[in-house]
Amino acid sequence: MGKNKKKDRKHSEDKQERRIEKLRRRGESDFVEVRGSVIHGQGVYCIDPIEKEQYFIEYVGNRVSKEESEKRALKQFEEHEKSGAAAVYIFNLTKKWDLDGNVEWNPARLINHSCNPNSEAIQDGKRIFIQALRDIGVDEEITFDYGFDVDCYEDHPCRCGSSDCIGYIVGRDYHDDLADRLAAKETSDVS
Repeated sequence: MGKNKKKDRKHSEDKQERRIEKLRRRGESDFVEVRGSVIHGQGVYCIDPIEKEQYFIEYVGNRVSKEESEKRALKQFEEHEKSGAAAVYIFNLTKKWDLDGNVEWNPARLINHSCNPNSEAIQDGKRIFIQALRDIGVDEEITFDYGFDVDCYEDHPCRCGSSDCIGYIVGRDYHDDLADRLAAKETSDVS
């Protein structure tokens, strides 16, 4: 291999390392840390009080095309089916791009779902931030509504433990639809 190809590859690798380091730093937060979760696997916990409406961590990852996003989502879901690990870490950014947060340098990917969340994901331009819906106290687990569609609700049982838990990880916009589906299923199971 010629010297120029080695030099170009080294330059490309250095550029990639700098990009990842920049994203890793953007994903750091003085307000939270990762610990074992009673909800699922690992979770993100408050270590310094967070005020309502405060952005307290950025959700970082690799920007990917919609086509690549679909491939990654299917691969992540297949892995979930085999291992029980979390399923998909992808956020919609634009008509053309998504953000795949399934990288070790993205602690926000470990925020668990809750039917009664204390935070939400907010898109600001082409970036995703986690914002408090209310004041969050020290040692409280950070949660948000994953907003999953109701069509595959049975694939995503919820373990949030909230008094408002509906049993499955679906977005608030689908709670009434899910209640109707569960009632119809219960009626057909009794028949």
